[in-house]
Parts: sequence; structure tokens; C-alpha cells
Amino acid sequence: MAMLQRQITAAVKVSETRLRQRLRLGERVIEGWIFLAGLLAIVVLLGIIFILFKEGLPIFAYTSPWEFLFGTEWCPVSDPPTFGIAPFFVSTLMITLIATVIAVPVGVACAAYLSEVAPKRVAEAIKPIVEILAGIPSVMMGFIGLALLSPLVQSAFKLNTGLCGLTAAIMLALMSLPIIVSVSEDALHAVPREFKEASYALGATKWETIWHVCIPSALSGIAAAILLGVGRAIGETMTVLMVAGGALAVPVSPTDPMTTMTAAIASGIGNAVRGGLQYQALFAVGLILFALTLTVNISAERVLERQKRKFTR
Repeated sequence: MAMLQRQITAAVKVSETRLRQRLRLGERVIEGWIFLAGLLAIVVLLGIIFILFKEGLPIFAYTSPWEFLFGTEWCPVSDPPTFGIAPFFVSTLMITLIATVIAVPVGVACAAYLSEVAPKRVAEAIKPIVEILAGIPSVMMGFIGLALLSPLVQSAFKLNTGLCGLTAAIMLALMSLPIIVSVSEDALHAVPREFKEASYALGATKWETIWHVCIPSALSGIAAAILLGVGRAIGETMTVLMVAGGALAVPVSPTDPMTTMTAAIASGIGNAVRGGLQYQALFAVGLILFALTLTVNISAERVLERQKRKFTR
């Protein structure tokens, strides 16, 4: 009997050892795939940076960085050609700023409603609907702006055309909302329950608790949401190409037609001779745009990490 028990125990140990080996093998395969995926992402990012530098930097042998960044004329087919991206840069900043001013109050208010006010069933029904906006192709948002919003802007401001920076900014605000709402709602939801209970115990109303407790406590996450929304607005191409108007002058008013850096690249790269000055100038624009979006995304990531560390202590 004792011999049989020892044999059963030995068989069980062998079976457990083999099972652990198989599980360990599966874990190693998964770890290998994750490592390869991360390595591929790094290689692709470095490749993009290399191509941008390789194709974009030679333009500065023809025109100085100061003239390129602050010049107001973009005439690639003139004799001699001139490349000044100030109209594109100012247009990008103006449209992004207006889109942020529109999207941030609406997005944070919507996030506060979903997190703190709305019943659970209502919140679960509304949040997916808001996030559906993120799945709409940008070209479709451009069509919506072209067909619906542009005539309204033209009529409201008595303009010659509704294709202007304001129209593009409103559409970009709609496209940024899903990111701002989703990330802000997660940040508000992560605020410890004890903070809210302490506020209510001191006699604060729900509105006072949201304004003075929840939003300040989740401010890092909300800031990350804003930065991610700004990154989306800066990098958008098709919508602004379709509804911003396409003017090459430095805009003075939001109702002026304008061209962003992304729109300039998309509209000009098809006519540029590979290796020519215009081709190099467009890659230089892409390099500057890449630096802007990378800075915004890194800032958002650091702010988000600060929010996580804040509530894990």
C-alpha cells in the first residue's frame, strides 16, 4: 500500500513538472512575441525619424531655418522657389487652439456627468455612443463639415465661404471629444471614494464636490486627456484639407480660409518631384509636425503616469 502511494505521488509530481514546463514554454513564447512587437515599434519609429531627417534636412542648404520657419510665402513653383511655413504653422496653432477651447469644457463636463451624476445604466449607454465618434473616418467628418457645418458658419458670420479655420476647428473639436471624455471619465472614476464621502460629510453639495474635490483630484488625468486631444487635432489631415479653405496666407481671423501643416503635406506631396526642393520642404514640414506631436504625446504620457502614481500611494 505504501509502495502504491509513493508511485502515485511520484506520478503526480512528474505530471506537475511537465505541466509547469509547458506553461513556462507558453509564457516564453508570449514574452518573445511581446518583445518582438515592442522592438518592431521602436524600429519603425526610428525608421520614420531617419527618413524625415534624411529627406527634410537638405532643404536647409537652400533656405535658412529662420526663413523656412518664419517666412510668409510658400511658392514652390516660382523662380526662384520660396518656402516659408509661417502660414501653415499659424493656421495649425489657431485651429488647434480653437478646437481645444471648444472641446475641453464640453468633454470634461460630459465626463463629470458620466462619472458622478448619470445613473449607471445611462452612463453605460452614453459612453459607447460618444466613443463611436472616434471610429468615424476623418474623410466622413470632412463631408459632414462640408455639407452641414460650412453653410451654417457662412450664414452666421456673413462670409463669402464657410470653408475656413472656424469650421475646421469645430470639426476637430468633435473628433477630439471621444479621447477627452474617455480619459477624463477614467480619471474622475479613479478618485478615491473617501474624498467624496468626506466632502459630503462636511455638507458640500454634489456640484461642490465635483468642482472642488473630484476635478482637482483628477486634474493630472484630465490634463493628459486634453494633451491627447490636442495631439489628435494637430495631426488630423483630411478634415482640415476639406473644410479649412486652403489659403496660403497667414490667417488673421478664425473665419479666414487657411491651410494647416498636415493639409499642406497632403495637397503638395503628389505634385512634388522626388528629391526636389518642394519634396524636401514638405518632408521638413513633416519633421516639424512630428516634433510637435511627439512633444504633446510625451507630455500626456508623463502627466498620465503622474496621475497613476498619485492614486497608487
